[in-house]
Amino acid sequence: MTQTLVERNRERAERNRGPVRRIVTLLGPAFVAAVAYVDPGNVAANLTAGAEHGYLLVWVLVASNLMAVLIQYTSAKLGLVTGRSMPELLRGRLRTRGRLAYWAQAEVVAAMTDLAEVIGGALALYLLFDIPLVLGGLIVGVVSLALLMIQNRRGQRHFEFVIMGLLAIIAIGFMAGLVVSDTDWGGAAEGLIPRFDGPSTVLLAASMLGATVMPHVIYLHSSLARDRHGVGHDKPRLRHLLHATKWDVAVSLVIAGSVNIAMLLLAAGSLRGVAGTDSIEGAYDAIGTALGPIIAGAFAVGLLASGLASTSVGCYAGAAIMGGLLHRRIPVWIRRSITLIPALVILGVGANPTWALVISQVVLSVGIPFAVIPLVRLTSDKAVMGEHANSTTTKVVAWTVVASIVALNLALLVLTFTGQV
Repeated sequence: MTQTLVERNRERAERNRGPVRRIVTLLGPAFVAAVAYVDPGNVAANLTAGAEHGYLLVWVLVASNLMAVLIQYTSAKLGLVTGRSMPELLRGRLRTRGRLAYWAQAEVVAAMTDLAEVIGGALALYLLFDIPLVLGGLIVGVVSLALLMIQNRRGQRHFEFVIMGLLAIIAIGFMAGLVVSDTDWGGAAEGLIPRFDGPSTVLLAASMLGATVMPHVIYLHSSLARDRHGVGHDKPRLRHLLHATKWDVAVSLVIAGSVNIAMLLLAAGSLRGVAGTDSIEGAYDAIGTALGPIIAGAFAVGLLASGLASTSVGCYAGAAIMGGLLHRRIPVWIRRSITLIPALVILGVGANPTWALVISQVVLSVGIPFAVIPLVRLTSDKAVMGEHANSTTTKVVAWTVVASIVALNLALLVLTFTGQV
């Protein structure tokens, strides 16, 4: 009864606002998801692609971002229409063994996400303050835990505001260099033509796809939308929320996509052929040499904000996955500690952190079909979605996206096992 009264008061307040303000007040869930699209794994993949192959793979980022818009809106729609998250819906459709196996692969995906984000944050602290990588990883873990506690104690809306602020820092940090870099816009336009140049570009494309279409936030977005906007809406209210969600997804992912493309253009224009740019540290040095210490510093600050924000979202997603599929939860500090360990081990043994980031994104790419196939099936089922089930056109586009992802992953596996990458 109290919740119903709260919902009515909120809806009445929204009706009293102008149409633009009504939309703006509902933005937020997609911005949390969008942070995952500009995590340190993206930095490694995009800089490597631009420095080694110029503008060749611009088309991969554009295509991936378009895929992400469709996928994230579909996930949010699932949560809004059904009042249940995607993991919760899958829990009721899988037998015990299948559910456990599915949960295991989803947790591996979330863990690999965390790996990239902690390593990226540690690298940023090393570049900015010369902090040893392992200590930097621990600092990132502690600060991300503090961000998660905001969500636990203050609620999702406060968490959204913090993440949106970090996203703004990320955008400024990663796009600042593009303003002063020597970009060949004709070459960038030519990069919109889909093509590869040998097996190494297929590996990079899979890495970029895995870094751009993120499985863990496909699971998470249905929870974010449901938890933010509530359940049990009447038809006019639901239509309004779905309309606002389209804007939420479009605006947030345009920002994220622009940041990713800017990173590749920066590397292609200013780092092409420069020695050492196959690593984030080398790219940072090269950016400082080519564009000055202020731009290099902005890049490192963006990398730090990226690591802190995205690792918090990764832990949040892991909790949503476990809660939905297994109906169990563990304290956030325990989850944070468990997912932090692999990253600290990699940093501690002295492995190449940039290459670890790229490989982690390849693993994420392999995990995408396990997220998008059930998502498309659920949202195309009228028994689940009613009148909001995917239209025929949406089904065709969605299954084309799924087929493209699966084909790229199969090509990657074939090239890997035949020793060509």
